[in-house]
Amino acid sequence: MPVNDFILFGKGAGFMKTRTLGWLTIVLLALIPLSFAQRGRVAHTQATGEAGRLALADGWKLQSSRKVDQSGEVLSKPGFQATGWYPVNVPTTVVSGLVKNKVLPDPFYGMNLRQFPGVGYPIGANFSNLPMPPDSPYLVSWWYRKTFTLPADYRGKAVWLNFRGINYRANIWLNGKQIANSDEVAGAWRTYEFNVTGAVKSATENVLAVQVFAPTETDLAITFVDWNPAPPDKNMGLWREVYLRASGPVAVRYPTVVSHVDASADAQLTVTAQLKNSTDKPVKGTLKGTIEKLEFSQDVELGPGENKDVTFEPEKFSQLNLKQPRLWWPVQMGKPELNALRLQFVTEGHESDHAETRFGIREVTSELNSDQRRVFSINGKKILIRGGGWSPNMLLREDSQRLADEFRYVRDMGLNTIRLEGKLETEEFFERADREGVLVMAGWCCCDHWEHWAKWKPQDFDIAKASLRDQIYRLRSHPSVVMWLNGSDNPPPPDVEEMYLEIEKQLHFPNPVVSSATAKPTTITGDSGVKMTGPYEYVAPAYWTEDKIDSGHHCNPGGCGGAYGFNTETSPGPAVPPIESLRSMLPKEHLWPIDDWWNYHAGGGEFKDIHVYNDAMNARYGKADSLEDYTLKAQAMNYEGIRAMFEAYSHRKYGSTGVIQWMLNNAWPSTIWHLYDFYLRPGGGYFGAKIAMEPVHPMYAYDDRSVWVVSSRYDDVKGLKLTTKVYGLDMTEKFTQESSVDAGADSTNKVLTLPAIPEGGDVYFLVLRLADSTGKLVGSNFYWLSAKPETLDWEKTNWFVTPTSAFADYTALSKLPKVTLKVASRTEREAEESVTRVTLENPSKSLAFFVRLKVNKGAGGEEILPVIWQDNYVSLLPGEKREITAKYRSSALGTAKPAVEVSGWNVN
Repeated sequence: MPVNDFILFGKGAGFMKTRTLGWLTIVLLALIPLSFAQRGRVAHTQATGEAGRLALADGWKLQSSRKVDQSGEVLSKPGFQATGWYPVNVPTTVVSGLVKNKVLPDPFYGMNLRQFPGVGYPIGANFSNLPMPPDSPYLVSWWYRKTFTLPADYRGKAVWLNFRGINYRANIWLNGKQIANSDEVAGAWRTYEFNVTGAVKSATENVLAVQVFAPTETDLAITFVDWNPAPPDKNMGLWREVYLRASGPVAVRYPTVVSHVDASADAQLTVTAQLKNSTDKPVKGTLKGTIEKLEFSQDVELGPGENKDVTFEPEKFSQLNLKQPRLWWPVQMGKPELNALRLQFVTEGHESDHAETRFGIREVTSELNSDQRRVFSINGKKILIRGGGWSPNMLLREDSQRLADEFRYVRDMGLNTIRLEGKLETEEFFERADREGVLVMAGWCCCDHWEHWAKWKPQDFDIAKASLRDQIYRLRSHPSVVMWLNGSDNPPPPDVEEMYLEIEKQLHFPNPVVSSATAKPTTITGDSGVKMTGPYEYVAPAYWTEDKIDSGHHCNPGGCGGAYGFNTETSPGPAVPPIESLRSMLPKEHLWPIDDWWNYHAGGGEFKDIHVYNDAMNARYGKADSLEDYTLKAQAMNYEGIRAMFEAYSHRKYGSTGVIQWMLNNAWPSTIWHLYDFYLRPGGGYFGAKIAMEPVHPMYAYDDRSVWVVSSRYDDVKGLKLTTKVYGLDMTEKFTQESSVDAGADSTNKVLTLPAIPEGGDVYFLVLRLADSTGKLVGSNFYWLSAKPETLDWEKTNWFVTPTSAFADYTALSKLPKVTLKVASRTEREAEESVTRVTLENPSKSLAFFVRLKVNKGAGGEEILPVIWQDNYVSLLPGEKREITAKYRSSALGTAKPAVEVSGWNVN
């Protein structure tokens, strides 16, 4: 079809076309996989399509109130000279601003953070629950000051001042006038919009001064729980965007489309938005809506200063009933189709304001199955939730390029979901999730005042209520948001849960609401249908398939284990990164042996060191004799554990309904809980996840030696051939079988059971190759297995670990003969991205085990990151030859030429 004729809706009454090329470009961006370079440059457009927006980002000054004697009235007037103040850009926390000004050293390196003033809390403690020490420089308020001039087109209009996040309280002054005080501005997760029409000046310089107060231990603030340390200011400051907007007498906010998709794939749309009257008089007008060429409108009257939600329902507006429209689907299920909504308020014949958004026509539902496990569906089709827990930067820094890179990693691994525990991300984050088809679990955090309900004072209830309203308003329009959790480690008490549910109902939140991330029922909503049973510490791969559940689906004494139900956070434990990352985060003198500097980069609480993980490594692979030896064995452990977890949940769907790896990423350089590390370096766990989530995947179940084919595709794949081979350490073939397989849509298929591993060897290798009807390889897997089975000590299970009483023995891997691989590479440039193709050949008669590939900036240079490897940490059979590609930004090379580095377990 012609480029300017693009079908928005499918067949039937909703069929129409648009000739708006700009909109077509937006839609195509959602459909075409973006390169690293493109992803970093896609412009961030606010989901609300804000008209008349002026960002107040640069040119701020920051200073402690200990060094400022003047009042807010004085500071917010042009005559004040901010001499000696620190220049910063907003958003920034106080500590982040001081680090940028080099007042404080890099907090991410070594133990520098412990040298920061105000960091006196015990290592591993949850600082959010502790008071600041009396000598902390952040116990007092800090001032942010900004001068600005209004654009000429603001003249005669209403002017709105927006703060998207202030932590925690603030007094706000504009041109000598106090706009709000710290009783009104309280709450890290509040958003604020002030009508400053009467205070702002159109022809001269304006001055904004904001006095910010840090949260206390009894505030509904921001915590990293036991993930990592906290900065000494508790992330105080203007940590989200600040900007101005102009409108006529009535402003349009939070345009939203809620979709119901029925069994015929027809859709009924509900459109809603908030209107705000900026005047002290009643205003009459018409709210007009357009979805491409669908038009609808209704007359509205607002009282003086009134805010009102206005809704268009499909029962009253027939044009909002669509026949088989293009639906929004998450990654792997289909295309994340986006459509455009424009809302315009007209009064006295003139446009007062308009707002735009892109939305997806989709419906998320969930139900409890017969085992009381929550199963999610998108547009009527079941989906196995497979994701990771997200953390923002420890200093809450925002980075568009990094965000794009991390989303590309998420999609490359095959994950379909990101979980936000209390860290409710930016509009840019959600817009990217919408475009790329990545689902987002959102909800409140645990382990601080957010769950200390018995200690809440009346203002805490008010702040919690306002916080939820503000977040639901901005999240409800995003098709990527799959659910909201009203609690994390505990469900809220009845009065709080009822308060939350009423807000979610009032604001038309379209997705399932779950009481908490745990299995704890409530008297209001009953069973949650999810669980949070851990583990978080190292467990053997066999854990995930070794069920300890009785016929009534109850845990046996000693724990449950196994992959079943929806586990909202779980993990096979620490994730020691590759050696290069350790060298970036620790001084040379603390790299080896492991010491307290390592432990400082573990977690908090029960996770202040990684001794359980190290004990398992020593028992399974043999004690490491160097940092190089240790980190390579760590990647093998990480690969095994992550793969086993995701595979177990995949092949047991829909007895298993969801799994969130704790975590996806880290807030700072860490040795625990990630699938890629702080430096965006993918290690063993990344590639264990990626292989486990192949669209059509052969896999091994540790509990009964069965071999399965799992399909995550939503179409049938017929005529597959699975080749299964078992080799001894010396590469003698112990077992072989070819099997024909048809993989139905979203299916699991048990293909065979391996015979017992014969005696006479310590380690065996299982090779699975899955080919389609043309002979093309579509899935593969490689396992190293021990003749000595691992035994889990279920009776000693606790909330974070099931100990291993007898370990597998992989020490014989050290006996593998050294192998010299044939390596060739070539690099091609594709637009602003480079592709390096590496050909590996194993000419020997021995296995080349756990081979790692890197592309460096010239011979001996730094590794190029981020990078998308087709595969890595691979093993090559005797005589095997493979080509493996790596993609990365060409700009990362600079003037250097790409140099491929190959290493491995037994590779020369």
